[in-house]
Amino acid sequence: MSGSDFVDTDILGITADSRQVEPGFLFAALVGTEVDGAKFIPDAIAAGAAALLVSLETYQSGLADDIDAAISLLPDRNPRRRYAKIVGRFYQPQPEHIAAVTGTNGKTSVAEFARQLWQACGQPAASFGTLGLVAPGRQESGNLTTPDPADLHKVLSELAKDGVNHVAVEASSHGLDQFRLDGLAINIAAFTNLSRDHLDYHVSMDEYLQAKMRLFAEVLESDGVAVINADDASGEVLATALEKRRIKILSYGLKASDILLKKVEPLPDGQRLSLNVLGKDAELNLPLIGGFQSMNALCALGIVLADGADQTQAMAALENLAGVRGRLELAARHASGAGIYVDYAHTPDALEHVLTALRPHTDKKLKVVFGCGGDRDRGKRPEMGEIATRLANEIIVTDDNPRTEDAAPIRAEIMKACPEALEIGDRKEAIFTAVNGLNEGDILVIAGKGHEQGQIIGDEVLPFDDVEIAKQSVAGGGA
Repeated sequence: MSGSDFVDTDILGITADSRQVEPGFLFAALVGTEVDGAKFIPDAIAAGAAALLVSLETYQSGLADDIDAAISLLPDRNPRRRYAKIVGRFYQPQPEHIAAVTGTNGKTSVAEFARQLWQACGQPAASFGTLGLVAPGRQESGNLTTPDPADLHKVLSELAKDGVNHVAVEASSHGLDQFRLDGLAINIAAFTNLSRDHLDYHVSMDEYLQAKMRLFAEVLESDGVAVINADDASGEVLATALEKRRIKILSYGLKASDILLKKVEPLPDGQRLSLNVLGKDAELNLPLIGGFQSMNALCALGIVLADGADQTQAMAALENLAGVRGRLELAARHASGAGIYVDYAHTPDALEHVLTALRPHTDKKLKVVFGCGGDRDRGKRPEMGEIATRLANEIIVTDDNPRTEDAAPIRAEIMKACPEALEIGDRKEAIFTAVNGLNEGDILVIAGKGHEQGQIIGDEVLPFDDVEIAKQSVAGGGA
């Protein structure tokens, strides 16, 4: 017997993971970067799949002749996009106000700041991304910046049923390239910046930008609003695409016309901002260290203003923003008073921003501990070494997540650009060494892993938390 075209089939669930298939499910046999989901069709059928979403190539290979006629087949030229669309229709209702944030750096902070601002304006809100889900009465960890569409839509539907109708989600370049967000009705799309990252996946910066551009050129609703960083060169490229679609743009930054950052004054534990927001001058104290954090906060402000929030109320809420886990997080203070910060900076641009941001807060030594991940873009390793040499007073090069690469050659590629740095492969020992060398007025940055709770060595994920190690080192625990 042979499979049939897709007809009136009752679908009880949807998944792209054959291990999650239950009777009555639709199984999406998607082609991954390493494995073709079509290989798992027999497993899905054995588990009770009622329907299969497949590529046109898989369908034309004679699949229909090999399966039971009771199983519906849905072939598509772009099954990933179709999967996202189907999932979006299956999980209803959805939140009415969805903002998606993309960019190399800042996505997590912007999404979480937007959630906080919405909450302060009286709107139950959630953020969803790298750190997982944060919502009223609910906090769950995650491991993907942009999750599988079924996982994402299921959570969003639950939030809507709980009365949470304002959500900020992170939109990674991988997620956009793989159409994971195409089933969402995105009202607001925000862009933070673009710098070198993920070239192991995208191959070129142009391809990387094109993936980001999908959010604005294809995914954002036609009556939506785009919040764009006016200071980033790629923002101009995005603006051109948005003008073609006649989509309203709200700009922010030093060169912005809507949310203008006129002046930044560093404070001991934050910064004083002078702004002009939609024609009105204002000054406020932002309780976050780092110029890039002021940009993240203004991007979040743009999101809630684009959504119709009260301007006075939203700007007042900026003064009460709480920092995000692993993003310039003050992990501990040395007995001398020196601050120890943990940050997720794992790209050249992010490392430069972090070190530049902290420089005004010390007239003593700025120290950094960092490494680079294995099985990822090798080109950024010497770039990060050069940045550390230029901006920090003392450097310790250590291991990040070496994954399946030998860690020593990774460190060697970094050390070529910072030969005066101290090399300590063991990350815990490196952190303890750096902390023990702190003096009054110094600042130490532990960069690269941020919120992560593990270190990937080979195929194992070993427990490791930079913040906890920093606290242990201050408390005097042995390395």
